[in-house]
Amino acid sequence: MACWYEGPLVAFDTETTGVDVETDRIVSAAVVVQDAPGTRPRVTQWLVNPGVPVPEAATAVHGLTEEHLQRNGRWPAPVMQEIAEELAGQAATARPIVVMNAPFDLTLLDRELRRHRASSLDHWFETTPLLVLDPRVLDKHLDRYRKGRRTLTDLCAHYGVTLDGAHDAAADALASLEVVRAVGRRFAARMERLSPPNCTRFRRCGTRHRHAGCRRGSPAAAATRRWTRRGRCARICRRPHRRWSAQKAGPLWRTGFSRWAILGSNQ
Repeated sequence: MACWYEGPLVAFDTETTGVDVETDRIVSAAVVVQDAPGTRPRVTQWLVNPGVPVPEAATAVHGLTEEHLQRNGRWPAPVMQEIAEELAGQAATARPIVVMNAPFDLTLLDRELRRHRASSLDHWFETTPLLVLDPRVLDKHLDRYRKGRRTLTDLCAHYGVTLDGAHDAAADALASLEVVRAVGRRFAARMERLSPPNCTRFRRCGTRHRHAGCRRGSPAAAATRRWTRRGRCARICRRPHRRWSAQKAGPLWRTGFSRWAILGSNQ
């Protein structure tokens, strides 16, 4: 029987106006589906007019200018709905979804759904778990003492994966998917018994913790949830926040699977 890394996988990636999940916006996104290694992937892409200025620094990364997005992009509301529907549809088939730096992309998608659809990411997965594979976390857990950076470009170079058109959502998603397959093959002896049903499960945590840079009563200080790798918020705030943390659920606790993001693997 083929291992999970030789079976069907889905990958998701975004390009954005910046790196702040609370204020920045998605400008492009892609979902890539591959049924088996070597088969032709099916790609769904979205181009978004974010309705806010696109900084030159962001354009320098992904090449999408504000003018181009205004002319060719769609309004965010229907796009966010379509992305959530696509991910939920793939999750319903129990296919793992590869997301490089999952806490960032999933938190940003959650904020966009709240902003434009008065919804949230967890609304779409109340009954169906979202199984996520983060290539960076898998690599760091399985080869934790290797020195050097672990960006997507670095991982592709290390595992011999071709990355054509870096910082294009579809290209990055496909490369992330191939990195996960490569990691699985290289560490097959340690991963052959692992399967998605034993994933790490999340529980909602009401722990109070502090965030710097937020004032009492400000929108940023309102109760939020972040999709985080270790159950710790990435921001500091003076108001209590709700966060997602993980509870141990079977032998995959330290392998890279989880419901929303990858926790514990790089501790």
